[in-house]
Amino acid sequence: MLKTQLHKNFDTGDFKVGANTLKQLLWYFTDILFFKSRVIPVSSILVVLLRLFGAKIGEEVRIKPGIHIKYPWKLEIGDYSWLADCYIENLDRVIIGKNCCISQRAVLITGNHNYSSTNFDLMVAPIILAEGTWVGAAAKVCPGVTLHSHAVLTMGSVATKDLSAYAIYQGNPAIKIKERDIKK
Repeated sequence: MLKTQLHKNFDTGDFKVGANTLKQLLWYFTDILFFKSRVIPVSSILVVLLRLFGAKIGEEVRIKPGIHIKYPWKLEIGDYSWLADCYIENLDRVIIGKNCCISQRAVLITGNHNYSSTNFDLMVAPIILAEGTWVGAAAKVCPGVTLHSHAVLTMGSVATKDLSAYAIYQGNPAIKIKERDIKK
């Protein structure tokens, strides 16, 4: 039986950071000083900083202090979305539609490793949250997953596969528990 060999021949596949070393270094310190430190509690300033680093952010987006964003230049957020102190490890693109909510301590991870490879190769895939989706507190979204329009991933649940539109998912792995009926 073969064993993993993490010390050599590590393959990152097609992964590219997407920014030069200076930009990465500037983001590192900006992230520590303004996002992780929670020194700036004003959403509009955090949005401006993210835009300066290449994030595409719509109108009236709310970003809470304490949020973790690996690479802002790989992030797109639609109008009127709210992001609490969540964790976005976006080695690949993360696209968040309009009117989305990502709650406290939610985790979006676009990368993982191939456990069946001796080299434990890196695999990345984008995450897409369509319009009106909600990722509950401490919920997790895995690489390559799409939450279709108005889907809900409940608190503490783990999305390993796409979530259907207007459906509520719960558990680990998340399974559909009912339809989402939105009332005025």
